[in-house]
Amino acid sequence: MPIRHVLLAIAVAALWGVNFIAIDLSLAAYPPLLLAALRFGLIAIPTLLFVRPPRVRRRWVIGYGLGFGVLQFGFLYWGMAAGMPAGLASLVLQSSAPFTVLLGAVLLRERPTPARAIGIVAALFGLLVVGWQRAEHAALLPFLLTLAAGLGWAIGNVCNRQARTTEPFRLMLWMTVVPPLPLLALSAVLEGPERIGAALRGAIGPEGLWPTLGLLFTAIVATIGGSGIWTWLLSRHPAGLVAPFSLLVPVFGMTSAWLLLDERVQPGELAGGALVVAGVVLVAVAPASRSRRRR
Repeated sequence: MPIRHVLLAIAVAALWGVNFIAIDLSLAAYPPLLLAALRFGLIAIPTLLFVRPPRVRRRWVIGYGLGFGVLQFGFLYWGMAAGMPAGLASLVLQSSAPFTVLLGAVLLRERPTPARAIGIVAALFGLLVVGWQRAEHAALLPFLLTLAAGLGWAIGNVCNRQARTTEPFRLMLWMTVVPPLPLLALSAVLEGPERIGAALRGAIGPEGLWPTLGLLFTAIVATIGGSGIWTWLLSRHPAGLVAPFSLLVPVFGMTSAWLLLDERVQPGELAGGALVVAGVVLVAVAPASRSRRRR
């Protein structure tokens, strides 16, 4: 890759890492499910008005939106609102990589190579260590919710792969049309109209300025800008060359959380995190899979 493209890939990883700080900032004023709905709604409205739908089966767009949008960000925001530190959330969300390989093996009959299998085991063991440390030092529920977010991302990845689109950025934009209504319905039931109304009224006041800027950063800069650049890089280079740069996301996420939020991570969590990253590296750089089983 040219050095300019390498720097772009690193910049996207930095955007996505810092994005966890923006989410943490937004959760100070918005309930988590409402915040997730607003994030996608800000992109969905102009998409419906100005972007032509991708030429893929509708069910894969819906599945992509439900997995990547509703499940991933519904659980992620809920977990962070319940107490999951922003930096640690950026790490645990990397569980999507081994989950994607496992779902591919179960649903698509993609047999992982031995190297990928070792990576999955290492990553899952690392997550167990992080979970055990969270149970020792803090509530376990936020960790489990973030882990569920990683599984949701993996479901979205499988649907995205099955769409087999030649227009990935267009598919990503239309995926955002799916989550707002389900998330708003869940927000109305679980968070209540009074809390929603108070959050929306507070958004226009001085105390809502920074949380709203965090929401705009998440929707416009991280989602449209970051995903747009990432898609552009994937269209010019092999996925195996670009994808490993996403491993820098928890590095930027945990570093920015330490610098900006004064978050401290337990030594055991760092050890478990190192295992997760090592496992994800193996999953990312090893050959994808053996040939599918003969029918």
